Amino acid sequence: MKLIFEKTKIDRGSMLLPPLDVPETELKACYKREKELHLEAMPETDISRHYTELAERVYGVNNGFYPLGSCTMKYNPKVNDEMAALPGFTDIHPLQPAATVQGALKVISETEKLLSEITGMDDYSLQPAAGAHGEFTGLKLIRAYHEKRGDVKRTKIIVPDSAHGTNPASAAMAGFEVVNIPSTDKGFVDVEALKKAVGEDTAGFMLTNPNTLGLFDENILEITKIVHDAGGLNYYDGANLNAIMGIARPGDMGFDVMHLNLHKTFSTPHGGGGPGSGPVGCKKILTRFLPVPRVKRNGDSYVLSEDREDSIGRVRGFNGNFLVLVRALTYILTLGADGLKAASQNAVLNANYLMENLKDTYLTPFSGPCMHEFVISLEELKKETGVSALDMAKALLDYGVHPPTMYFPLIVHEAFMLEPTETESRENLDKVISIYKELYKRAKDDPEDIKNSPKKTVIGRPDEVMAARTPVIRYDFTGSIN
Repeated sequence: MKLIFEKTKIDRGSMLLPPLDVPETELKACYKREKELHLEAMPETDISRHYTELAERVYGVNNGFYPLGSCTMKYNPKVNDEMAALPGFTDIHPLQPAATVQGALKVISETEKLLSEITGMDDYSLQPAAGAHGEFTGLKLIRAYHEKRGDVKRTKIIVPDSAHGTNPASAAMAGFEVVNIPSTDKGFVDVEALKKAVGEDTAGFMLTNPNTLGLFDENILEITKIVHDAGGLNYYDGANLNAIMGIARPGDMGFDVMHLNLHKTFSTPHGGGGPGSGPVGCKKILTRFLPVPRVKRNGDSYVLSEDREDSIGRVRGFNGNFLVLVRALTYILTLGADGLKAASQNAVLNANYLMENLKDTYLTPFSGPCMHEFVISLEELKKETGVSALDMAKALLDYGVHPPTMYFPLIVHEAFMLEPTETESRENLDKVISIYKELYKRAKDDPEDIKNSPKKTVIGRPDEVMAARTPVIRYDFTGSIN
């Protein structure tokens, strides 16, 4: 397929601009381009066909099974996009006076309240722009808490080996020393190792629950108590909240601060890099440190308040990725308490249905029951046939199925992590199960055939090392226009 620049014809075009509705002004020479701008020139028909052809090459959650789940992408109801596209939300500016954006401030205030209720926290800041940004903000709250109490010896954050990679990275960025502890053979936090790790230098403990193995830690109350008894605070990574909405709350488990990935659990298309949103919730002991400005109710109106002496300050220029908040609020209000609970229950049910039907074929190192995701290990298959997780992922493409997360969590070798989400039907899951079983049989019978997959896609197997190290990121226009 040619690039649109390669299809352009300088004597053709389809430019139709509206009449100028402002006074024409001559730009100063210093503001003008020195070289002519390369703009494609094509008839509207060709442009339409070009982008339609591009769209047909895209595979997303609207095309078929996409088991990257709430961790990366799940199906999002379109009504949420419609609400976020309302002119009253899209045509405002973050520097407008508060009196002119009362509706937007109400969205922020109501979203904070509902997220607090869902997670068992006392307050929220919606400023952080992504999950990792939320982690960094939450850790800043922990640091501010200890410093305010004069307890400056607490310099370490404990992280289990099943954690998302952003956890230790965020802790290090926030100036903490990271202490890694192992998981047990069952995939839970090693309580005895945690007891040995905590002490007077413990600032906090970071945990995802259910964890990246898809397991809800059976010792969660004991774990958070151990950290509290040592004087540390508990941080909850909310990446897997899709499994427990309306069922269990981090605030009730003993967590003091947490972040949510609104762009995952609460309905915003996330593929392609964003936009994200990582609100941070906390218990009362930390609310004084939340970022400013805060949305406050003042009689019948809302105001933005900077009046918070111990705040860690701003963590973003304005008030978060606002349209993501609109989608999240719409999602929550549309489903209601019962709907959110049902979404989590169906996500867990679907994951367990998939795992139960695959575990006789594939090795499932942690047999469950799982929560909204589970992990397969292809280590034995690779030893026997030479077929790796990457080979199987490539082969899945020929079936029109998007591969799951690969090689994560790191504590499982040749890992596949499947997260079907709540929106997949039993018929879809049965189809996927049959594909996975057929693929496994092919790997056994003809490993080389799998290693040479995919064969039906536009691109086969690119040189991934070259693509990463020497990417072609600009188009050379020399001699391209005819």
